[in-house]
Parts: sequence; C-alpha cells; structure tokens
Amino acid sequence: MGNRQVLHGGWRTGALLVAVVVGAPLVAAAPAGAVHGAVPGDFNGDGYRDAVLPAPGANVAGKKGAGAVVVLYGAKSGLSTSRRATITQNSAGVPGAAESYDGFGAATATADLNRDGFADLVVSAPYEDTTRGKDAGTVTVLWGSAKGLTAGTDLPATTAGSYYGLDVAALSTGPGAKTEVLVGGYEGSMAFTGPFSRRGTYGRAVENRDTPSVGSVALGDFHHGGFPEEVVVSVRLSELSGGAVYIDPNVEGEQLRGNGLIAATGDINGDGYADLVVGDPDEPHRAGADGALGGRVLVWYGSAQGIAQDAQPVQLTQNTAGVPGSSEKGDKFGGALTVADLNRDGLADIVIGSPMEDTSKSRAGQVTVVPGRRTGALGGGAYAFTQDTASIPDADETDDMFGTTVAIGDINKDGRPELFISAGAENNFTGAVWVLPGGTNGPTAKGSRMITASSVGFPQEDSTLLGGPLSTS
Repeated sequence: MGNRQVLHGGWRTGALLVAVVVGAPLVAAAPAGAVHGAVPGDFNGDGYRDAVLPAPGANVAGKKGAGAVVVLYGAKSGLSTSRRATITQNSAGVPGAAESYDGFGAATATADLNRDGFADLVVSAPYEDTTRGKDAGTVTVLWGSAKGLTAGTDLPATTAGSYYGLDVAALSTGPGAKTEVLVGGYEGSMAFTGPFSRRGTYGRAVENRDTPSVGSVALGDFHHGGFPEEVVVSVRLSELSGGAVYIDPNVEGEQLRGNGLIAATGDINGDGYADLVVGDPDEPHRAGADGALGGRVLVWYGSAQGIAQDAQPVQLTQNTAGVPGSSEKGDKFGGALTVADLNRDGLADIVIGSPMEDTSKSRAGQVTVVPGRRTGALGGGAYAFTQDTASIPDADETDDMFGTTVAIGDINKDGRPELFISAGAENNFTGAVWVLPGGTNGPTAKGSRMITASSVGFPQEDSTLLGGPLSTS
C-alpha cells in the first residue's frame, strides 16, 4: 500500500513456533495472547456511540462457553444496563449456532464498513468447529441499522487452519480499499478490503502466510498515504519474550526490531502520522536482549516514509521516569493496550493494562495512562487506576486482573471519551467492566461505575469473562 519499499523474507507458517496455552476456564487449550475490546460505535444511528461488552465465556441455551456480546446503547445520560442488546450465535440474523466453547466475542472491532452511517461490529469465535476442522474459528460482521445490530454475515477464511479470529481489527479511512478488516489466526492473517455490503460481499481478500501464527492485529496509516497499513503480531515464539511484529506482511515480510503480544495505533506526537504501539508483557528470555522485567511497551513513530524495518522503538516500562509504580516480575505491563486522545489535546494517549500487577492484593491489576507528547520523552504526566483508587467501585482482590482489556470511546457525546476497563478474573472469572467518565484532563474515577455480569443478564457464577478473554497465561 502506498509507495513503500518492497522487501521479502520472514517466517512461513510451516516454520511455526512454540505457543503457550491459557489457563482460563473458557477453553482448556486455547492459545495465549492479548486481544482488543471494540471501541464504542453508533450502531443504531441515534448520534450516540454504543458500548461493546464481550462475554466470550457466556453460557448460551445450555451451551457452556458459547459466548455472547452485550451492546449498551449510549445516550446523553450515559449508559444504562436496561438499554441493552445481547447478541449470540442463536440470535436471529446471526450466522451459525451457539455451541459449547465457541468463544463468540473473543475479539471484537468497530468500523462503518459499508459506509452507510451506521457503525458495524466485527466479532470472532476462534474456537468454532466448522467444515474446515475443529477449532477452525469464524469471524462475523454484525451490520448496524436504525434498529441496531440485527443481521450478520461471515468473513470466510480461505484455507484450513486453527483459531481463525484470535484477533480482529477494522478501520475505515475512505471508500473501497480504504476500508479494511484484518483477522489473525494460526494460518497467518486475512485482510478484507472494501467495498463491503450487508449481503456479505467485499472487494478483495488477501491471505498472509509469510509470518508465524498471528495472535494480534492492528491497522494504521503510518505514512499518511490514505490507506490502512497492516500490523500483525505473532503468538509467542520460543526465542522471544513475545511474538514477532510485522508491518504489511504481504508487501515487506520483514519483522521489526522488538516484539510483543498486542498492537495498537494512533498519532502520539501529533505530526499527522499514525504511530505503532506494541505491548510486550512477558518476562525476557535473555536479559538485555529482549523484553523487560515486569513487561514493557514499545513505540515506533510514523513518518512520511512510514516505519523503517530497522527502526529502533522507544521503550516504556514502569521504571520509565514519570510512570507510576516500578517494574516487578510478573506485572504483565503491556498485557492490554489501546491508543486514543483522552484529553482532547490533539495527541493520542497510551492506555496500558498490567493485569497481574500486585497492589494491596496479589495480581489485582492496574491500568496506566501515558499522555502523548509533541516533544520530549514519553512518561511525564502518566497516571494510574486500580480498584483501590478513590471513587472506583469495589476494591482490589487477589487475582482480579483489573486491566485485562481496555477501550476508549465517547458514549454521551460530551466530547470527553470514557475509559472502559475490564477485570476478566473478577469473581471467579465471571468478569466485570468499569466505566470511567471523561473529564477535562482525561478520564476520572469520580462518577465511575462497575458493570457486573449479573447486571447485564448473565446468571452463571463463573467463567463468563465479561469484558473479554484473559490476556495472560
């Protein structure tokens, strides 16, 4: 895309890797990684964005772990759990059927794919059994309309393989090929470009098998060429603290310097070019060679030439000047990640989950916000939230994992984005989501609220994973 230099090389899927497995109750042998929660989108066109609360461990019609997605409709007064829609594979208009351990809602992404003025929601079920095989996975687009998300179509994988839909990303910067959905899985990644239609058609599908298995994906315009550029991050590789990071794998195929498990994009320094941010939460295999104690976040700045394959990223840890806390073994700093402008200064801020952070309790979790800067080192002015922060409901408890996923979006149209934080292990993996109101200088704990699984209609007492699957092993 654009006029970037074409390079060749990199791993092929057949060369694969050693992947770690998640110990969460959703799926006994699910691949570990870190996924994004969908940003709020205006799915019903009433002018207010609607929040997305995935629950990939939800039981549906007696099927354990079939998975669901809850949409809370935005309004001037904010969110109400009574204004909601719960969508499963048993919902009218949604392809497939709810089956045990499908994990519908494991990864989600938002964009107006068919450019009709209604946001659409991309939802994966990476453990769905299909004609392609066991745990082959599916990805579904739920189409927005005046009545909300009432119909869906699938984005098909082109080859056999496992865990299609480990992560999804969507971005629309314009018509046609300027709108894209990117899907990660064990066979690599699939890129779908527009024009999209509610009938399930799309302009083009391109498969990438030139990288190892893909656990995280993102889209961003790093050289301001007008088209999304693809970021794929592999699942854990045996020789790295995380996975390898690639930009436009079908074009270049070379991995960047640095590694991680989750990617996000945004203009952190306000120069008009998207920047790439990658969370690398694992402990280093080789001290000083890869990774950082307690986890790290890496930043590559975009430019007129994009991001060079040999560019040296900026590293952030909890030992970085200005960042709250300190780097400690097992914190998983960078286990969750999103990038957006929280304080309306024209600079994207980095929101980082440390779901295994020890606070007053072991592995209770923490979320850190690192403000964007036009000049100078990142880290200054950073601040953090835990469940022990004044005015945040509930309290830190052992193994809550506050910061499992993070998302940002303005749901009451006041111009001040809310911050959504999940704790996937809250109450025996039932999960919960906190909504922090947007303030003048960013999100504030005052007026924050906690949304529990029971408050949105899930009666089960464990393993719902409200807010998203666990991002740590």
